[in-house]
Amino acid sequence: MSLILVFLVIFVALVFEYINGFHDTANSIATVVATKVLSPVQAVILAAVMNLFGALLGTAVAKTIASGLVDAGVVAVTPQVLICALLGAIIWDLITWWWGLPSSSSHALVGGLCGAALAAAYDDWTSIIWWQGGEHWWQGTGLLPKVVVPMFSSPLLGFFLGFAIMGGIFALVSSMANRSGVLQTLSRPKFLNGFFGKAQILSASAMGLSHGMNDAQKTMGIIALALVGATSAGTLDDLPGWLNFLRIEEDPNSKFEIAVWIKVLCALTMAAGTAAGGWRIIRTLGHKLVKLHPVNGFAAETASASVILAASHFGIPVSTTHNISSAIMGVGAAKRFSAIKWTVVERMVWAWLLTIPVTGLLAWLLVRLLQAFGLA
Repeated sequence: MSLILVFLVIFVALVFEYINGFHDTANSIATVVATKVLSPVQAVILAAVMNLFGALLGTAVAKTIASGLVDAGVVAVTPQVLICALLGAIIWDLITWWWGLPSSSSHALVGGLCGAALAAAYDDWTSIIWWQGGEHWWQGTGLLPKVVVPMFSSPLLGFFLGFAIMGGIFALVSSMANRSGVLQTLSRPKFLNGFFGKAQILSASAMGLSHGMNDAQKTMGIIALALVGATSAGTLDDLPGWLNFLRIEEDPNSKFEIAVWIKVLCALTMAAGTAAGGWRIIRTLGHKLVKLHPVNGFAAETASASVILAASHFGIPVSTTHNISSAIMGVGAAKRFSAIKWTVVERMVWAWLLTIPVTGLLAWLLVRLLQAFGLA
């Protein structure tokens, strides 16, 4: 394994993380910008800070990406495989960003990793861990329990949770409006907008935290995977002493330990990407999908953050995009179904369904191209 290739993997992984920043972090701040609770600059700063905290809170998702999807006993996860996986995800992310479609960077990376591994194993489908270990599906690892099932269940949960929270708020406000005195005063739009405007800062912070816990960890897993492979192959043996932090030994019990410097680097790179601009997707989520007020933004962010935080705890790499989008739809549906712009929803759903197959195919083709030239 060439040292140059190892550094190239880290570079491409950080490029992916940067793109993830302006592609997916936009999802976590779209509602708070659309409701005018925070300015875009304030929202970006909030998201960046909370991304950093979230990225430092756990490594369960990183371990799933690094060791729970591809069977290293069947296919060697070389730097070339990782680079092709990342490039497949990057290409799709840029295409959907250009179209303003909030597709999933998480699923783009998963699709790219599986497609690249499949090509490297010469289409041996056992190279992908489909389902492994655990008496119940949620206790095992592999593509089906960790990606495919949550890909459908988490947006549904986000939709119904958003619907329930918004419906509960409507019921509470309606009950207060029918009372007299202070309760009736508290139910007036001016007070509600002020209250939920402040509450939305908390819910937006929770979104940023959950995004850091889930999305930032995916790139951490790729970088850790590359460095563990390089360490075990002896590629990093001759590094000068001040670069010894790059060496990561494989732990038989926990598979991978994600170094703090990797967490911080990924979180800061994502924050830089956020600052660069995700405004195309912010417009889709914040304006085109459904008209939002602070109370709507609070309900959507609370629902989405709850789902993502729970998934992060169990090491499930869910999509921030899918969850906030479905939560916004649930909030809109609680008011009336006609409040949702279904033509925009249709375009989003197509992007969701195509992400894993397209990125898998792109990565597969890239590996095949390298094999044709004797480079993989």
